[in-house]
Amino acid sequence: MSTIRDIAAVLRVDAATLLGRDARPADAVARSADIARVRGALSAYAVVRDRPTPKVSVDWLVRQVGYVWTAYQHARYPQVVELLPRLLSDVDRAGARDPVAGRVAVVEAYRVTAALLVKLDETDLAWLAADRAVAAAKGDPVLVAAAAVQLGQVLRAFAWTRSVLLAAAYRVAPPELATGSAEELSLCGALLVQAGLVAARSGDERATGELLDEAAEMAVRVGDGLDHHRTAFGPTAVELARCAVAVELGDGREAVARHRLAVRREGWRSLPVEHRAAHLVNAARAYLQADDPANAARVLLDAEMVAPYEVRRRPAGRDVLAQVARDPKAPAAIGELALSLGLV
Repeated sequence: MSTIRDIAAVLRVDAATLLGRDARPADAVARSADIARVRGALSAYAVVRDRPTPKVSVDWLVRQVGYVWTAYQHARYPQVVELLPRLLSDVDRAGARDPVAGRVAVVEAYRVTAALLVKLDETDLAWLAADRAVAAAKGDPVLVAAAAVQLGQVLRAFAWTRSVLLAAAYRVAPPELATGSAEELSLCGALLVQAGLVAARSGDERATGELLDEAAEMAVRVGDGLDHHRTAFGPTAVELARCAVAVELGDGREAVARHRLAVRREGWRSLPVEHRAAHLVNAARAYLQADDPANAARVLLDAEMVAPYEVRRRPAGRDVLAQVARDPKAPAAIGELALSLGLV
């Protein structure tokens, strides 16, 4: 691998070129096609068309939305892209026919759409999907809070105000912590985590610490192993958020220490595959900040093993992979993977 890099440098070409046509970055092309399909679904506005379509039961739609969420949480993003256009069309029609009965399906369909688009680094489209979820949830504090979780992911990308997240969190929060249900605490805690991450992105360390501490109190009462409202909220999720904050603030050693403790927790294995793989990509960033490319490569390969698309198609995963592969001390397996994707 090092020889290939040296030859490519002398010839002033991409290293992937020396491996032949099959080494072209096909995944980048595929990601563009995925985004185009989702964009088309968001702009279709099926409800304004005159074509008669068969009615779909709300119960079937709710089950279908649940299936798409499951595919997303298992990091099967191409399958989600395949299912979303039809799903968004169906929920739009169902919502137009019966806004009350179809509300949950509409909100959840746009939530999972926003979550996927954040993964693909399409924040403008993600904002549109999250906004539609919040609009559909209007009048139901629980659904508004659920939709605001994905809105928080978008706001984090933009490092914008966290006030809307706090408003949604405290609307659904129980009057007293001891009397709150696991569902209420999960939504409120997940929103506080998102608000903390937004605060970290804007450099407000004090607010970040206070928000995550408040979320941690709720997490203790919820416990690990649950996934109320697709939040995966619990003590382990809060610890992973603390690791993400350390990475955001450039404290690689702190992030690595928190990562090593978090993955030993009993709740680690109960998290969705997508959540674990995304954290491992973040942990690779932490190891790079700590000048430890060998362990950065190790956790990145672990992420690729459990959720290949998290590394191969997600822009954040591809960026970290490229950084690790450029390090002379990186193992050959990472170089081979990066070369196959046209990243070095």
